[in-house]
Amino acid sequence: MKKLDFSQPLMVLAPLAGYTDLPFRAVVKKFGADLTISEMISSNALVYNSQKTFKMIEKSPSEDPYFVQIAGNKAELVRDAVEILNDMEGIDGIDLNCGCPAPKVFNHGSGSNLLGDLKKLEEILGTVKKYNKKLYTSAKVRIGVNEKIPVDIAKAVESCGVDFISVHGRTRAGKYKAPVDYDAIKAIKEAVSIPVIANGDIKDYAKAKEVLAHTKADGLMIGRGAIGKPWIFYQLKNGVEDISEDIKKAIILEHYDAVLRFHGEHGAIMFRKLLHSYSKGYNGASEFRDIINTIKEPDIMRDTIESFFTENELQN
Repeated sequence: MKKLDFSQPLMVLAPLAGYTDLPFRAVVKKFGADLTISEMISSNALVYNSQKTFKMIEKSPSEDPYFVQIAGNKAELVRDAVEILNDMEGIDGIDLNCGCPAPKVFNHGSGSNLLGDLKKLEEILGTVKKYNKKLYTSAKVRIGVNEKIPVDIAKAVESCGVDFISVHGRTRAGKYKAPVDYDAIKAIKEAVSIPVIANGDIKDYAKAKEVLAHTKADGLMIGRGAIGKPWIFYQLKNGVEDISEDIKKAIILEHYDAVLRFHGEHGAIMFRKLLHSYSKGYNGASEFRDIINTIKEPDIMRDTIESFFTENELQN
């Protein structure tokens, strides 16, 4: 049974370390994301039974379909990680990270390091495909390490028999600052027969429409563009440019409540960094941030959030 429908552009939440935990994924799922993916999971941590890692894999009942993204550079460890995931209920696909530019991931030989050795990439991704008993296998890539080789990478990925590829339109050297090369994503779309998901700097509704039109991609993967603006999925799903302040407030409070349920009382402190993003551009945002940085009590935090966004709602 297929759970992904590519007849319409697929809207995917990108895995983002420290942000796309279960509460955040549940919120974007409710408001329009077609597919959610776990934060990047180390194959080593999974195989060596890290409890923190197993907590990161937990999903909300609403996350259907749901993928787990793994990283790894040793075929045997990746195989063992896949077999552990095979025994877990509620996972529909396994995604291999071939794009993370972080030095500790790259220097370990994982993530975007694989783009510098396409034979190695094929070995690791082929291992995922061979042992994966879930519905889907996919890969997330960049367009090179230092030089751009988008089509070579895409053809290597396609040769492993994956169901689709997600492409961040920068090299590893480009980190998150270089201009995104949407032409490279378009070239990949033209070169392979599997669905292609475009990723990179898709920060608002207008940009999302522009990227889809330019690349002819089969969907969009949005990561940092959803931090502080998870309603971007609601906009894309419903074809609306403007979101009312009351919907924004409802999403923020729902996110806060979900964080408390999942992380316990400490969630109030964890939510501060998210409130810094949510409050950007609002009147009194700077004072609001100063206040919430001192609050530890969940109830007081919730009241403060509600009154701040209600006040701004009334002013608009």
